[in-house]
Amino acid sequence: MDRAAVVGTAAALADEQGLDGVTLAALALRLGIRTPSLYNHVAGLEGLRRELALFGTRELGARLGRAAVGKTTDKAVVALGEAYRAFVKEHPGLYAATIRASRPSEPEDRELREAQGETTETVIVVLRSYGLSGDDAVHAARGLRSLVHGFTTLESAGGFGLPLDLDESFRRLLQTFVRGLRGGEQEGRETERGG
Repeated sequence: MDRAAVVGTAAALADEQGLDGVTLAALALRLGIRTPSLYNHVAGLEGLRRELALFGTRELGARLGRAAVGKTTDKAVVALGEAYRAFVKEHPGLYAATIRASRPSEPEDRELREAQGETTETVIVVLRSYGLSGDDAVHAARGLRSLVHGFTTLESAGGFGLPLDLDESFRRLLQTFVRGLRGGEQEGRETERGG
């Protein structure tokens, strides 16, 4: 057994039981070992949660990267949104771990920040195809993340009670978002022309 096996098992447990269901005792039971043995691989529960955050962020980033390959503008944004939603549906506990961020009172976790930065950069590169850069691209990336997170969180909680196709609702939501991006692209060109 190594750290990767411990984290992988913890990720599966998080997806089955929820992130709060991941305890050292539950993980040790799943692995068939004694709880103190986990300390050979992770720095307690907080260390395990950090490892889950890192693993989940890397997995999400890799999935987004694969989804965006060879695509630009609307097709790329829709692919990112669909890949993000699929990840959340397949890995709800692991996704919950990715929401974790270093708190101001904690020392900076450079490895986690780099993984988060790589995931964000995938989205930023797609948004550049709309002519967005700098703060504008960051705001748009936050918008896309919020859109997908909000939808999938409500979806996972059973928050959509009407008998309408959720895939169609999500598709329309993404289309509205990309129309907004295209509108901002047009607005930028008009500003450059002095109109």
